[in-house]
Amino acid sequence: MSRFIATAAGAAACALAVSAAAWAAGPDDSLRINQLQVIGSHNSYHAGLTPGVAKMLQATNPKAFDGLDYQHSPLSVQFDHGVRQIELDIYADAKGGRFAHPFGATLNAGGAAGFDKEGVFAKPGFKVMHVQDIDYISNCQPFVGCLKEIRAWSKAHPQHVPLYILVETKTQEPIKAVPGMVDYERFTPEVLDALDAEIRSVFPEREMVTPDQVRGKFATLPQAVAHGGWPTLKNARGKVVFLLDQSNITPIYTAGHPALQGRVLFTNADAGTPDAAFVEQNEGTPEAIAALVKQGYIVRTRSDADTKEARSGDTTQRDKALKSGAQMVSTDYPWFEPSRWTGFKVSLPGEASVRCNPVNSPKGCSDTGLGDTPVVK
Repeated sequence: MSRFIATAAGAAACALAVSAAAWAAGPDDSLRINQLQVIGSHNSYHAGLTPGVAKMLQATNPKAFDGLDYQHSPLSVQFDHGVRQIELDIYADAKGGRFAHPFGATLNAGGAAGFDKEGVFAKPGFKVMHVQDIDYISNCQPFVGCLKEIRAWSKAHPQHVPLYILVETKTQEPIKAVPGMVDYERFTPEVLDALDAEIRSVFPEREMVTPDQVRGKFATLPQAVAHGGWPTLKNARGKVVFLLDQSNITPIYTAGHPALQGRVLFTNADAGTPDAAFVEQNEGTPEAIAALVKQGYIVRTRSDADTKEARSGDTTQRDKALKSGAQMVSTDYPWFEPSRWTGFKVSLPGEASVRCNPVNSPKGCSDTGLGDTPVVK
């Protein structure tokens, strides 16, 4: 065992004991946000394929169609029903207009005339979609518009546990089989600065949990999260946490910002690196995830993918994910949006929005004491 892991494990054990002793004083004062577990939605913006694209994929690539055959309710509806982590896929569009004429729109019965009547895609700023030209219909647009919807819901429900906003920076190469498919804009340091700026244009610092806040007096984020760096539930209610999905973007995002100094998003990092506070383990084993959780990291995993579990009804991965201690368990099928094939769905006990983490929450932690916004049933 490395010195870092041993130190982190010891700190985590000490923090757990202290939290247990303090629980009687009230969960908000003692419980930290990494000691909770919530359900998230994967590709939360995904509004489904257009009829024309669906028909094309069914004929040319049935496997791809099967993997994309799901859709989600608007973000605010998801929050109303207890989702506390969402994912937004973004494409850079600094000048505007890059994605204003998607090939898929020409496949619809009425042609492309009905696409983007408000001209959102013509304006500069990040756009939210899965695959340009093909899978481009979202339940919010543009990225700033999605952020405004999130903030409006948050302000209307100030006692909610933190909302995690996972941002995936999309770099889909053009597909030769798609006529005129647009290339993506590269995520340069300047583009990532613009991403921080768009987030800050909607959310002031006081409404976010940021890397600087978590790091505190420590030199690195791993040191901080191993020693209680995550805020208490009391100090995090009504706030949002921004996470950066793609690890290949990390070197660009951290350049000039050691340990994420001055940045908004937590990077998907390797445990032990200076910027590591959040780690994705989408296909990680329960043992690997639990080890990270015990070291203080916040972990996101998935319970299903590509509609496979939704079609088969297999709950093996779902059950492992919930038991692993990952603070975010992401699905295409939250309980209020069950699979139409098998009824497959993912929820916490009682379809709650949050529960005590099964791996690192203190002894005596009670789900009923968490006091989140009531879930719409």
